[in-house]
Amino acid sequence: MNFLFKIIILFSKLPLRVLYVLSDVIFFLMYSLVGYRKEVVTENLKNSFPKKSESEIDKIRKSFYRNFSDYIVETLKAFTISSKELRVRVQHLNQDVFHKANAENKNVILLTGHVFNWEWFNALATIIPQENCFPVYRKVQNSFWEEKIKGIRNRFGNTALEAKEVIRHILRNPNDGKSVYMFVADQSPHVSEVSFGLNFLNQKTPAFIGYDKLSTRMDLVFVFCEMKKVKRGYYQINYYRIYPDGEQFVEHEVVKKFHKLLENTINKRPDNYLWSHRRWKYQHAIKVMDDAN
Repeated sequence: MNFLFKIIILFSKLPLRVLYVLSDVIFFLMYSLVGYRKEVVTENLKNSFPKKSESEIDKIRKSFYRNFSDYIVETLKAFTISSKELRVRVQHLNQDVFHKANAENKNVILLTGHVFNWEWFNALATIIPQENCFPVYRKVQNSFWEEKIKGIRNRFGNTALEAKEVIRHILRNPNDGKSVYMFVADQSPHVSEVSFGLNFLNQKTPAFIGYDKLSTRMDLVFVFCEMKKVKRGYYQINYYRIYPDGEQFVEHEVVKKFHKLLENTINKRPDNYLWSHRRWKYQHAIKVMDDAN
């Protein structure tokens, strides 16, 4: 394991222009040679965009594999990339939402989806006024890789929190405007945890609702991150504060608003979303279904 990781670090230190050559090789292997999860990707795309033609689906699928290959080498680069280079490659817009939350003495719940490249958010900690940034992650079963992947999330002054611990951490610590919690919030709940579902991308979709419980118990600031791939190796993030319709959030309101915003982002550039994941396999386990949309 250590020998393999040393090789990974050596590759990580290569310039991105070289790593993108590796990305082209990975694309050829996944798309043309192996057909990595091709059936899953195709099914997800067809179900999500039932009005699109076969040729349109094929075009999105091919572009997805190119972006996915870039994501792989960019994640590899995340082990060693500097905050200076990330600030050049990732433009953070609408940073006022963080300054206003800080002035209001309210912590921030940052919600994003599996839009490429969510792994490059981490340098946000170096440019916002909050003292603490907590990327939320799901534990990896292999202890060696758990430590290494967590190390990526802990760079730039971040403190990674395992998903099962984050709610308890938020409730036990002061809501003082000094902390940001970064959720990749379109995770698929385990079948034993599925309780709420909604219509997302034309499908019944089980939704992770841990952060929703916070919205009705604490006066927090919820922020949606809209990730945009400008060109290869360069991204732009817009931050939008999510407000309640009334004086305060009601149950599931944040979840529904987040998924609507994410759906709009995906519709703009569907090839930038992670289609290889079996996101809809637990539809049958939904106990409460929102049919409003």
